Amino acid sequence: MSQHGFFDVANRYAGLDAKNDPLLKIDSVVPWEDFRPHLEAVWRKSANQRKSAAGRKPWDAVVMFKAIVLCALYNLSDDQVEYQIRDRLSFVRFLGLGLEDKVPDAKTVWLYREQLARAGMITTVFENFDSYLKDKGYLAMGGQIIDASIVSVPTQHNKRDENAKIKAGETPEGWADKPAKFRQKDTDARWTKKHGKSHYGYKNHINVDRRHKLVRRYHVTDASVHDSRALEAVLDGDNTASNVWADSAYRSVGIENLLKEKALTSRIHYKGYRNKPLTKRQERGNNIRSKVRVRVEHIFGAQSNDMGGTLVRSIGIVRAKTRIGLKNLAYNMRRLVQLEHLATAPP
Repeated sequence: MSQHGFFDVANRYAGLDAKNDPLLKIDSVVPWEDFRPHLEAVWRKSANQRKSAAGRKPWDAVVMFKAIVLCALYNLSDDQVEYQIRDRLSFVRFLGLGLEDKVPDAKTVWLYREQLARAGMITTVFENFDSYLKDKGYLAMGGQIIDASIVSVPTQHNKRDENAKIKAGETPEGWADKPAKFRQKDTDARWTKKHGKSHYGYKNHINVDRRHKLVRRYHVTDASVHDSRALEAVLDGDNTASNVWADSAYRSVGIENLLKEKALTSRIHYKGYRNKPLTKRQERGNNIRSKVRVRVEHIFGAQSNDMGGTLVRSIGIVRAKTRIGLKNLAYNMRRLVQLEHLATAPP
C-alpha cells in the first residue's frame, strides 16, 4: 500500500465538501473564538495557580469544547466521540486537527465537561451565542412558544423504600457505607407519567421564538416537575411580540394573571374538564393555535431524531443541566446554518 500524501488527504476532504459536510457548515458560522475567554477561565489555571511550567500542556479550550459539541450533535458517549474522532475525517477537520495530531481521549473529554458543569459555564456560553445571533439580526420575534420534553436517564433499580427516602431528601440506609455504589445512584432524577407510560429522568423546558425557531431560553428540572411550574423561568422579555403559545398543561388562573402582569398576550390552549368539555369556538381556537405551537415540536423532533436522541448518560442534575444545555446550544448552531442558507437562497 502506498503512503498517503498531502493531495490524497486534500482530495478526501474535497469529497466531503461535495457531499455537503454538515460539520464544515457549522464550523463556518459559529464564532468559536468568542467563547474562548469563558472556556479558558474554566479549563486553564492562571499563572499564579500553576505550580510550574513543566508537564504536558493542556488541550486547547476551543478544541475540547468542539469535542463536547460533537457529543451533543450526535448523542455520543465520551468513548464513542474519541473513537469517532480517530475514525472520521470530518470530525478531525471540525476540531482543526491534522491526521498526525493526537486525539483527545475519553477521560479528558469527561474531565473537560465536568469542569464546565461545576462552573455552570454552559449557560454563559449559551447566552453568549444568543447575543451573537441577535447581533446578526436574528432577534427573538413573532412571539414565544413554550414547551417541555422529557429527557431520559438510565433507570435506577432501587427498592420502593429507597425511592421514598430519596424523594424525602434522605440517603437510603447502607448507601453511605458503599461510596462506589452511591456514586452510581442518581438521586436528582425523578419518575413521571406521560400518556400512561412511565419515564425516569429530567425535563428540558424551552422557549422558542416564532420567527426564527431558535431556542432562546431553557430551564432544566427533574421529570416530576409540572410543565407549568417552569413557565416563568423561561419567559423571554426580549421578544419583540407579546404573544405566548403553550399547550393546555400551562393554562391556569395563576399563569393567565402572570402573563397579564408582564403585558403578555396568552395564546395558551384551552383546557376541557369533566362535565365541561370545550366549546366549538374553543376547539377552533385550539386548532389555530396548534399551527403556531407545532414549531416547538420540530425542535424536540430534531433533537430526538436528527441529533441521535436525548438520553443523558450522566448522574445528577448538575451534569444533566450541562448536557441538556449543550443539546439546546448544538441545535441552535444547526439552526443558524439553516437560517444563513435561507437568507442567501435566491427568491
